[in-house]
Amino acid sequence: MLIEHFSIRSYSKQLKSHVHQYHQLVLPLHGTINIKVGEYAGKVNIGECLIIKANQIHDFNSEQAARFIVVDTFDLPSNILSCCNEKISISSSLLALIQFIETQLNSQANTEIEASIFVVFNQLLAQLPCLNKRDKRIEKVLEIINQDLAHNHTIDELSSHACLSKTQFKINFKKSMDITSQAYITQCRMEKAKALLIHTDTPISIVAQKVGYQNASAFSRKFKIHFGDSPHSYTS
Repeated sequence: MLIEHFSIRSYSKQLKSHVHQYHQLVLPLHGTINIKVGEYAGKVNIGECLIIKANQIHDFNSEQAARFIVVDTFDLPSNILSCCNEKISISSSLLALIQFIETQLNSQANTEIEASIFVVFNQLLAQLPCLNKRDKRIEKVLEIINQDLAHNHTIDELSSHACLSKTQFKINFKKSMDITSQAYITQCRMEKAKALLIHTDTPISIVAQKVGYQNASAFSRKFKIHFGDSPHSYTS
């Protein structure tokens, strides 16, 4: 597979539509994107990848603070090219890689490093299982989580939304997302917090509340564990 180009992009609330002659992969870093392509119409969240094949018309919009890694390519690995779903889950390893790609692209332009990243990206992408449709019950839960990250999403509540027992919910969620529901919530909260810290002047205490932490100190500890840096390192 030959990857032609990585980029970090943001979009606006205004609905746009276009088509291109190359394939495109959209992987959210911060926030979500609303998109319609092929048979899919809905949100794409952190931990997911949207597959736009060449010459597919797609409509899209998002919050301006949201950020995405976008890959433009004339070639796709066989598992992605034959995938019957437009939206797929990515592995925790691939998610970690695209987070690194964001850091690298924001820090320097180095073609040798980017070429090395492409190799690893290709290998991880080729390992993704893409043929099975994801459990719609889990899709519903993901939307509920991302609609309000400040809410205390308990296992009891989420399993109820999915119409599953707590045990069945935990199994199905892990199978769909490759992580637990609580780990997914923490991941989404931290990514939203990072976006708010980088792209707005919202005080850390308010950012903490927006992502479900009433105690700013507890939020700062969790943030440093997740990113290795304190929230203050992302503020101007």
